[in-house]
Amino acid sequence: MINKTKPTLKPAATAASGAADGLSMDSNSTLKDASESAVKVTWYTISADEAGQRLDNFLLARLKGVPKSMIYRIIRKGEVRINKGRCKADYKLSTNDEVRIPPVRVAPEQELPNPKLIQIASLEDAILFEDECLIVINKPSGLAVHGGSGLRFGLIEGLRSLRPKHEFLELVHRLDRDTSGIILVAKKRSALRSLHEQLRENKMDKRYVALVAGSWPESKRKVDAPLQKNTLKSGERVVRVDATGKASLTRFKVLERFTVGTLIEAEPITGRTHQIRVHTQIAGHPIAGDDKYGEAAFDTLTKQNGLGRLFLHARGLTFMHPRSETTMRIEAPIDSHLTAVLDKLRALPRPQRQQK
Repeated sequence: MINKTKPTLKPAATAASGAADGLSMDSNSTLKDASESAVKVTWYTISADEAGQRLDNFLLARLKGVPKSMIYRIIRKGEVRINKGRCKADYKLSTNDEVRIPPVRVAPEQELPNPKLIQIASLEDAILFEDECLIVINKPSGLAVHGGSGLRFGLIEGLRSLRPKHEFLELVHRLDRDTSGIILVAKKRSALRSLHEQLRENKMDKRYVALVAGSWPESKRKVDAPLQKNTLKSGERVVRVDATGKASLTRFKVLERFTVGTLIEAEPITGRTHQIRVHTQIAGHPIAGDDKYGEAAFDTLTKQNGLGRLFLHARGLTFMHPRSETTMRIEAPIDSHLTAVLDKLRALPRPQRQQK
């Protein structure tokens, strides 16, 4: 059954032993020349939080909108200097390094949304946990994680508007616009680096709940199928199973059965675009309300029972805190809209239990 209580944070009883891109500008960082970088040379002092990253990655993050080719050209020509000396693109920055940045024209800073907008202000109530390193938030369905492609703003712009004093806020991972649930945002570059490492090494445990069509077999414990991104003639992006695609694995477990579908838990072992949505589709049990990979007849039935969105929610996340090295277990129950749909489905006649 789904937990209907408020979101909970559960620090684990034991701490892990041992330590496990973006640009950070904390209080130790200084920009010596306050003039616009498009007009004058600037000198930048690397903070302890920024140390360890490559010079090219540092410049790509700082000089937003400047083509990669130009970044590498100004490094190669010696226009970028470290401690007054020439350097290479793969140079690893150290604390207190003095970086000379030549005058280049950067993209204008994106205007942030008004923090008083209802959609932005309501994000405060969606925050599950926050400290000096990170924010864990329960993203609502319908909100993209970032602006672009016709969207004026997304989750990250909203958080930057709510936290104007934090000069570094970056998404650790993403969720589809219509998927709700837990998402991590780093407040320091060191935290982002640590959390990205955990993702690469499959050290994060992510659990989703989804309502799918039909009766999911108890024996169907996983889907292991490579996925490939494709762009249709219309410009729409879709993901397909393809032998030449990236390896993709999702584990599944049945939570509850209904007359018109099954509530399942999905554990993505890899993190591919639309992975759970495509893996449930190829298993013959697409997710309710999925306008890309769904089943029209099933969607009609769920709409009749009040569903007005994709029924996919990132309910649980376990990870190592970047600073304290404590295992954090975050839970976010499904919202009242999805709970109401489940209540209606429970009122329908129960199906007979499927034979294994």
